[in-house]
Amino acid sequence: MKKIALFAGDGIGPEIVAAARQVLDAVDRAARLGLECSEGLVGGAALDVCDDPLPAASLRLAMDADAIILGAVGGPRWDARPPAQRPEQGLLRLRKTLDLYANLRPARVFPQLLDASPLRPELVRGVDILVVRELTGDIYFGQPRGVERIDGQRRGYNTMLYDEGEIRRIAHVAFRAAQDRRGRLCSVDKANVLETTRLWREVVNEVAREYPDVQLSHMYVDNAAMQLIRAPAQFDVLLTGNMFGDILSDEASQLTGSIGMLPSASLGEGRGMYEPIHGSAPDIAGRDTANPLATILSIAMLLRHSLDAEPWARRVESAVQQVLDQGLRTADIAAPGTAVIGTAAMGAAVVEAFHQGN
Repeated sequence: MKKIALFAGDGIGPEIVAAARQVLDAVDRAARLGLECSEGLVGGAALDVCDDPLPAASLRLAMDADAIILGAVGGPRWDARPPAQRPEQGLLRLRKTLDLYANLRPARVFPQLLDASPLRPELVRGVDILVVRELTGDIYFGQPRGVERIDGQRRGYNTMLYDEGEIRRIAHVAFRAAQDRRGRLCSVDKANVLETTRLWREVVNEVAREYPDVQLSHMYVDNAAMQLIRAPAQFDVLLTGNMFGDILSDEASQLTGSIGMLPSASLGEGRGMYEPIHGSAPDIAGRDTANPLATILSIAMLLRHSLDAEPWARRVESAVQQVLDQGLRTADIAAPGTAVIGTAAMGAAVVEAFHQGN
C-alpha cells in the first residue's frame, strides 16, 4: 500500500486536484495499486482554519506519505499577512522540511496545440525541454534576509547562497536526466556577475567529468531567457538554481500555449511532491474553467517517479493526447473549431480516454 497526501490549497486548487483525483482513482482501480489517499490543509486554506500555512497535522501527513499532490497556494485575500504567515510559506516549508531539492519541470509542445503558442509554429514544433531547478536553496532560503530602517530609509535584503554539496546533487539529477533523453545539458547561471553562480559553474564542470556521454554547455540567464524565445528547440535539459529556474520555467510554459499544461515533480530521497507550475488563479476560482491537464500530467509524473509505474504513467499521458486529438479544450487553450469544456468535464474526458486505452 502506498500513501498519497492531497493538498488542494487555494483558488483553483480544489477544482484541479478533484479532476486529477478522478484520474488517479481510475489508475488505482485498473492497476490495483492499493493507494490510500488522505487530504490536508496548506496555504491560505490552512491559515483560515488554524492561522498557520502549514499546520503540524499537515506536515505529519506529508512526512508519512509516499507522494504528495498539491494544487496551488496563495491569493490577494492573504496579502496583508506578515511574511511568515503568507500562504506561500506553507509550500516553501514543505519543500525545505522534506528536502525536496530537485524540481523537474517538463515543457513539451503538444502538436495539437501548436496554434495556442504565441510563437510561430515553426519555432515551437517539436520543442521538448526539461527544466531541472534546484528547489531548497538560493535566494529564497538564504540568510540573512529582512527589511530594516537605515538612516530613516527602509532597506530590504536577501542572500543568494549555495554550497558545493547543494550544487553537486542537483547537477547529478540533471546529468542523469540528460542521459535518459537526448544527451544535452545546458547549465544556466550568471557567472559573469555573481560569485554564487561562479561556484555553480565550477561544480557543474566537475560533475560533468562523470558523464562523458552528455554534452554540457553553459549560458547566462539573460541569454537563456532570450534563446527560449528565439530558438527554443535547441534545448534538451536546462539546469539552474531556484530563482532562475522559477522564472525560466514559467517562460518555457508559454511555448506550450498555456501555463495550465505544465506539470512538475519535486523530488527528494524517497519522496516526491507533484503539482502544476501555475498559481492559484483566484480570479477564475469556482467557475469550472481552470485547465486541470497540468495537474493530471503531474499524476503521470507521480506514477513514474514515486510508484515505479512507468506503463501507467505513459497511459495517462496518452489519454491526455487522445483528449486533445478529440478537440476538447479548456478556455486557455481553445482555438476555432475546438470544443470548450470545463475543469470537471476535462477530468472526466481524460478518465474516459484512459479506460479506452485498455
